Amino acid sequence: MNKVKVFAPATVANIACGFDVLGLALDFPGDEVIVTKTNSNEVIITACHNADNLPLAADENVAGVAVKALLKKLDSTQGFEIELTKGVKPGSGIGSSAASSSAAVVAVNYLLGEPFTRKELVEFAMQGEKCATGVAHADNVAPSICGGFTLIRSYEPLDVIKIDSPEQLWATVIHPQIEVKTRDARRVLKGGIDLKKAITQWGNVGGLIAGLYSKDYDLIGRSLVDVVIEPIRSILIPGYASVKKASMAAGALGCSISGSGPSIFALSKGKEQALKVKEAMGEIYNEYGVDYDIHVSQVNSEGARIIK
Repeated sequence: MNKVKVFAPATVANIACGFDVLGLALDFPGDEVIVTKTNSNEVIITACHNADNLPLAADENVAGVAVKALLKKLDSTQGFEIELTKGVKPGSGIGSSAASSSAAVVAVNYLLGEPFTRKELVEFAMQGEKCATGVAHADNVAPSICGGFTLIRSYEPLDVIKIDSPEQLWATVIHPQIEVKTRDARRVLKGGIDLKKAITQWGNVGGLIAGLYSKDYDLIGRSLVDVVIEPIRSILIPGYASVKKASMAAGALGCSISGSGPSIFALSKGKEQALKVKEAMGEIYNEYGVDYDIHVSQVNSEGARIIK
């Protein structure tokens, strides 16, 4: 094949307690790429639909950077044209740059005969994240590529573990129409953490992983607590405390910041409960007079997929 179309989903990163090491894939929204082999030895971004402000230069566009990292690893001079359609808004906190990078590397890998596994592709997509945020983190690109929940056990060497989600686990994600850039959200973080808080955080990460494997929804809920990042970043999101309080009152298992914000996510047991949380979240921002997008989704077990 010389041409392929790929969809890569939006993601929720950190999952409260797992800063830079935990993420999950949503069913939607997502980014699409159409990638075509060419006779040149260049990677060219031909268009970025729905995002006029994104650069087309391959060295400045996350999709181009990720693909070039893959080709460098193969020592390949194969050329590609990439047409990108954004479904995930930049600065939304649900993995906009990750969706683009993930879709691009999955597409190119497919056209090259799949020399890399899905987990191996994460390393290349991380270079797109570095281009966007200054840090090569994997908590968005890993679930976008692999699907499900993912745990980054180690960055050096990279060790990605995919965790199947309990069937009844649903996510509700609200994106108030304000922008919080990941690069800026990282700047407000402190360089160190209190040992007592670290111990609490480690316990919650372990509890969440155990809850996912054992399908213990109560344990999942008890573990969705962030004592390190949320207290700092939440001040960047108007109405955050009210949305969290309303979500929990509506029956959510837990609620926290999606990635670097401003999106806020809640996990619930069952679709009906997730829809109740959706109504509660929306009411808060209606009162604030802030426009928003809101998504209700099961955890996407597939991740990026070939659609043409």
